Amino acid sequence: MKKKEAAIEIVRKFIQTDPLKAAEALEALAPRDAAQLLEDLSPAVAAQGMEHLPPASAAAILESLSPAEASEILRHAGKYHAADIFRRLNPGLSRDVIALLDQEFSKDMSEILAYPRESAGRMMHTDFLSFRADTSVRGVIIKLRQIAKKHLPAATYCYVVDSSNALLGVLNMRDLLLASPDAPVSDIMIKDVLKVSPFTDREELVALAARRHYLAVPVTGENGRLIGIVNTKNIVASTEEEATEDLQLLFGASAEERPFSPAWFKITRRLPWLTVNLATAFLAGSVVALFEDFISRAAVLAVFLPIIAGQGGNAGTQTLAVVIRGMLMREVSPHNAWQLVRTEIFVGFVNGAAIGALTAAAAWLWKGNAWLGLVVGVAMIVNMVAAGLSGALIPVLMKRLGYDPAHSSGIFLTTVTDVVGFFAFLSTAWLLRGKLL
Repeated sequence: MKKKEAAIEIVRKFIQTDPLKAAEALEALAPRDAAQLLEDLSPAVAAQGMEHLPPASAAAILESLSPAEASEILRHAGKYHAADIFRRLNPGLSRDVIALLDQEFSKDMSEILAYPRESAGRMMHTDFLSFRADTSVRGVIIKLRQIAKKHLPAATYCYVVDSSNALLGVLNMRDLLLASPDAPVSDIMIKDVLKVSPFTDREELVALAARRHYLAVPVTGENGRLIGIVNTKNIVASTEEEATEDLQLLFGASAEERPFSPAWFKITRRLPWLTVNLATAFLAGSVVALFEDFISRAAVLAVFLPIIAGQGGNAGTQTLAVVIRGMLMREVSPHNAWQLVRTEIFVGFVNGAAIGALTAAAAWLWKGNAWLGLVVGVAMIVNMVAAGLSGALIPVLMKRLGYDPAHSSGIFLTTVTDVVGFFAFLSTAWLLRGKLL
């Protein structure tokens, strides 16, 4: 018993002293094992340990606990993180948990969940500091000193609002210290304030943070009412999460999958896209099948098929990575998308010509047949142009159709480069078969 108590105390101290490392350790465990570890801790400490866990991982752990234990941990997790976790719980547990939460907390979570998933409304918090326009400079400074004495978190910015809580301006701390103590804050506030709607999506927030370098951005609702603020650190953390999600989506994995997610979860998320990939592989294989008899008479062609397809796939992936990043940072928009496509086609042509010349020279030197080198070089140029075109066009079209541009774009890209590469190479070789056989 004493050993167990000592172990619990060690875990508790670890969570409190290094919550980020504790979260990484919890995520490395199977959800059931992590849940057993948290059962022996107080709800407040358990919530602290889950603070840095991805919501999907936290939900998987809570599903191994009783509804009462899960609700207590959620209540201590803070309503915004709790809302993100709650929406990932299975329907049965979520119904049991919501019945055990107090009415005010449930109402706050419901309001948060009403906003779109990747919006400012989901990312904002409401512990901001605001003052009425007629408040004196002295009054603001006294309030800030009271906060400091109570060891409460310091406010990033102080906002000025009217009687209906509509945002009027923001206070610069330097101006506040230099102003007359009796002056109203309306005299020294900055009136030109950058603000966003709670429905502003994450991509736009990322672009704003990159351009303006503010520590926080106010969120205003109807009639300009100040309802919360989004900290830049939350935007950065959200961007990092999206980047990892996009990387997984790009290759057909689930955005919510983690290294130690349950095996069945991994299977159900990956298998559909593997099936799609199989269908596209058959499509590429059917192109080769069209020239099956010809390949049997010119077996050397089979050597160059994976080389041409592989180079096209690599070039297309380079383009895809740049375009998806540009979309995330709002550098790519509908009005400049076609300029991007044209640029990538030109880049593909130049790179294809260079790589094609090297491959053609290698084929010529190897087999002593300049016509074989010509076939390889032409196919390489065609496939690299197709790679640039598809790498830029696929995410743009997916965005236009309302899909996540990262969602398995890699699968569609490799299909294009395989089909185009195989057909360009084999059809050119067939046209020049008299020079190759």
